[in-house]
Amino acid sequence: MYHAAASQTAPRAPRSTAVATAYCILGVDPGSNCTGYGLVRGTGDDVHYVSSGTIAAARATSRHERLREIFSGIERVIREYQPTHFAIEDVFYSKNPRSALVLGEARGAAILAAAMAGIPVFEYSAREVKQSVTGNGAADKSQVSYMMGKILGLSELPERADESDAIAIAMCHAFKRREWSVAK
Repeated sequence: MYHAAASQTAPRAPRSTAVATAYCILGVDPGSNCTGYGLVRGTGDDVHYVSSGTIAAARATSRHERLREIFSGIERVIREYQPTHFAIEDVFYSKNPRSALVLGEARGAAILAAAMAGIPVFEYSAREVKQSVTGNGAADKSQVSYMMGKILGLSELPERADESDAIAIAMCHAFKRREWSVAK
């Protein structure tokens, strides 16, 4: 369970009498062969791990079949968990234009599933996610995975980086909940 630390020098704001709205965030780390997803639920500052996994497409299948698998897989997760927010890693700049194009297609398939379900989509750069969850925008994947375990109290860390990165994307969005009113 995550609790935001209060500053010791700043006075605490009075607690609102309004009931905090519950949310469920689906974080997605897109990939053409393996797309990670992670879900967290929360109310206010209390955030809890729900589920995570990967959607893997066989390398032997065609690109359009892999995109269908990503879309269908994200659609299944949305139906099962009913997320209220969708957060995904933003486009990165690659020296290899083909790799960037293929990743963009995978992102598009995942984003389309969220859009078809009417879920607001938010995008975060890899650096922004790492900074948000580790305090270091250049953190490596093992540091991200470790911090997800610590922040969410996971007894076991996800085996795949795609999965822990997706959880980190969801947590990044949870940390930025004050900005939710303006979808990116």
